[in-house]
Amino acid sequence: MTMRLSRLFAAVCAALTLFVAAPARADLNVVTTLPDLAALTKAVGGEHVQVQALALSSQDPHFVDAKPNLALALNRADLLIAIGLELEVGWLPTLQVGARNPRILVGSPGYLVASQFARLLEVPTVQVDRGQGDVHPGGNPHFLYDPRQALAVARGITDRLAQLDPKNAQAYRANLATFTAELEKSRADWEKRMASMKGQPVIAYHRTMAYLADWLGFDTIAYLEPKPGIPPNPSHVASVLAQGRQRKARMVLMESYYPDTTARLVASKIPAPLVTLHGGTDFKAKETYIQHINEMVERLEKGLAGKGT
Repeated sequence: MTMRLSRLFAAVCAALTLFVAAPARADLNVVTTLPDLAALTKAVGGEHVQVQALALSSQDPHFVDAKPNLALALNRADLLIAIGLELEVGWLPTLQVGARNPRILVGSPGYLVASQFARLLEVPTVQVDRGQGDVHPGGNPHFLYDPRQALAVARGITDRLAQLDPKNAQAYRANLATFTAELEKSRADWEKRMASMKGQPVIAYHRTMAYLADWLGFDTIAYLEPKPGIPPNPSHVASVLAQGRQRKARMVLMESYYPDTTARLVASKIPAPLVTLHGGTDFKAKETYIQHINEMVERLEKGLAGKGT
């Protein structure tokens, strides 16, 4: 009997140890379309949220494979946060339907569109069609390249987290205050470091750079794509190269997920450095949004110094 009790006691202790060691479940399970949104959500949600991004920073956010594992992630979500402005229109609706989760459908409290909090650029004033390329009828969706816009989005995310999880509302707002202070301090440093970028002529690959240009003040004189989403062709590349030489472009800017053959050719012929930026926060590797923007600023600094990245 004593041996049995001893074994039972040992088994109970082992079970309790596993129970105590197991991580507590987060109060909200949040899925975002892009890693920048995931990083902002984690910054204000802290320990009370579990966050997953559907896309990787190495992927073009216009084209993400709607794989079954992504639908499974959405099936378990309490909140889905998207950029909006039809950026994810080619893949997100399929995942929402496949997830069979009414909480994260359009119109539900568990679906949040981040673009409603941003000051949008390049909003078309006339009707657009596919003949004009990948033009977004609601405006340019790449606003998270600007930390001023990111802060507005973080505030909107905080409000929705507090709405869905009111018991932790105070914690979310405290996290927002901390994030705001850190971001504003960093932004002052970035703007000081990037002061010489103002007015500089730059060639970009895609119109993703509109908000970055609005924040830092550089002049995008041409795009390597003849129309948004349309690959460069020889005649257009020749025109861009001529503009780059005439205006003495300081750098060629592009994201790492675009093919760089044409960009390298144009940069070498101007000549100017090719600066390649990561498409977003490497959230999977636990990079924060502030770390991501700081790394981007470092790459731009190298470009201003005549060095490619």
